Amino acid sequence: MGCVDADAHVIESPLTWAHLAPEDERHRPLVVTQTWGREIKNNEGGAAREYWLMDNRIHAKDRNVGSDTTVESREMQDVQARLAHMDELDIDIQVLYPTVFLRPAVRTRDAELAMCRAYNRWLANIWKHAPERLRWVAMPPLLSPEKLADELKWAKDNGACGIFMRGLEWDRNVADPYFFPLYELASELDLAIAFHSGNNSILHHDFFLEDTTFTKFKLAVVGAFHTLLEKNIPATFPDVRWGFVEISAQWVPYVCHDLRYRFLRLGRRMPDNLLEANRMWVACEVTDDIPYILQYAGDDQLVIGTDYGHHDPSAEINAFTLMRDRTDIAPEVITKITDTNARALYGL
Repeated sequence: MGCVDADAHVIESPLTWAHLAPEDERHRPLVVTQTWGREIKNNEGGAAREYWLMDNRIHAKDRNVGSDTTVESREMQDVQARLAHMDELDIDIQVLYPTVFLRPAVRTRDAELAMCRAYNRWLANIWKHAPERLRWVAMPPLLSPEKLADELKWAKDNGACGIFMRGLEWDRNVADPYFFPLYELASELDLAIAFHSGNNSILHHDFFLEDTTFTKFKLAVVGAFHTLLEKNIPATFPDVRWGFVEISAQWVPYVCHDLRYRFLRLGRRMPDNLLEANRMWVACEVTDDIPYILQYAGDDQLVIGTDYGHHDPSAEINAFTLMRDRTDIAPEVITKITDTNARALYGL
């Protein structure tokens, strides 16, 4: 049985920034180490010690790292080690997402452009080692709209199968016309718009305490899903595929109920299958009540991922084994969730 891991991660390292263009050297991130002060725990209970310093913003580097993966594999120091681990997990393809960019990594246009270009070239170099098995979502330099087309066309030619977005981008909601050229490019290039648990609004992100990650990361993306549908954005871009990753799928029935009322008030008809009608896919988790969710999402719109490389509530390195062992879901539906649906989302 084939499996497509719809949400796997790379952990950035100094090797990532080796791909900075010479003229962008001033933007090279620093790794700083905490030597004293209040101890902050990582997600496995140990002490977080390393931080990225990027464009005068500081981010934990080692806080959300899963010890069920090796450093060589999760940082892509050894691509063959990653592929060997995928074989052990019976995973054919992984779609790679970033780590440091799940939050507002930088503050300025020039820094964003430099970081996006370097990251994309690092992922393209990884892809070249295993083009049939390692695909990735591209970082768009959203503050440089004049650079978007060239950067995303280059990414498409070098293994990208999606465009990375967070629930909020630069203090704009995802229905803002500012993003319409991006959605048009996604349509033209046949790249999915891939929303991942995350938040790129400095104002919204920094308002919340560090421990309120559910509100600033998860709910921001649920809100993006709701906003796109309420504002009828998928109908405006009828060829775009939309993915929503690492936010569970348990919320789908609630949002469908809420939108049904809002559509009625607006005089709009609610499609029988809201997700399918709008080309939307959602990544479920093995702890979700999937039979219940299927009543709202349908068989063809759920995918699943391991969150490879991370250790957080969404991470499950054995997600595909656990899904295949379920007896409350028909085998043919399990095949769709673990393989077919992700191929449709990412155009594989």
